[in-house]
Amino acid sequence: MQTLVNLFALLSLFFSVHADVVERFQDVPECMEYFYKEKVPEWGASTPGAARLCHRFSNRYHFATLYDTNHRIAVYAAYKFQPSNGGGREKRWFVEPQLVDVSWQAEMKDGYWLGKDHPGVYQGERQALNEDYTHSGFDRGHLNPNGHHAVPSRNATFTLTNVVPQNPKLNQDAWRIYESRLTDLYRDTCSEAFVLVGAVPSTDNWIVKNNVRRVNIPDYLWNAYCCVDNNGVPIQSGGATARNTQANRVEQLSLNELGEFLQQFSNSPVGALFYNNCRA
Repeated sequence: MQTLVNLFALLSLFFSVHADVVERFQDVPECMEYFYKEKVPEWGASTPGAARLCHRFSNRYHFATLYDTNHRIAVYAAYKFQPSNGGGREKRWFVEPQLVDVSWQAEMKDGYWLGKDHPGVYQGERQALNEDYTHSGFDRGHLNPNGHHAVPSRNATFTLTNVVPQNPKLNQDAWRIYESRLTDLYRDTCSEAFVLVGAVPSTDNWIVKNNVRRVNIPDYLWNAYCCVDNNGVPIQSGGATARNTQANRVEQLSLNELGEFLQQFSNSPVGALFYNNCRA
């Protein structure tokens, strides 16, 4: 009997270790649901220090993120649009425990309470912390917007691996308006909408705390979407970019134009962001 107990304990540890931070998104079938026809973009795959996160909250997955642990911002988040079912904004900001120690719990957790579980352990070596943004002059700008989800996925977007330092004017004005227009498009036109939202890091612009470069302030935000009908056939696609400044302007692009834009920041081919470039 004791042998069986030990075996179940080992199996439990194995599955918890590999549930959130994974070697490949393909290792978690539920995580692949956020990529159209399960195609993971080549964009950002060779980012030094990249971590692949299958975000777990309330004991299930909600979206996927390719996270740059060196810049402490996401390369991109991948999600499927959900019509909102109400519910307010989270007051908590979560961290990913397995970015601190791979043997820790898979589910995201409020950084304060994670600190209570593991006193004296620094959580911010490979991810941004809530205090990094305090008095920084930048918003905690969601990549995967909370307004594009129903509860509890809405709550899950409040992980600090899903935000970047965003110019307040852009976050609260032009980018917010663009996200709202996408809400109407996804809800009224699409049977399903597969979305990628990412950030292009700056060369040398950071939130600095105590003379330490903590969080990279990206130069650009970008969005790409693939809208499909009831049969999973693409019916509309597009994208956008915005410079992360007071300029407060969003430029809407085709997927081809967005690929050309991203190519400026890559030494290898960007490739299609969606399967068959979201063509029928």
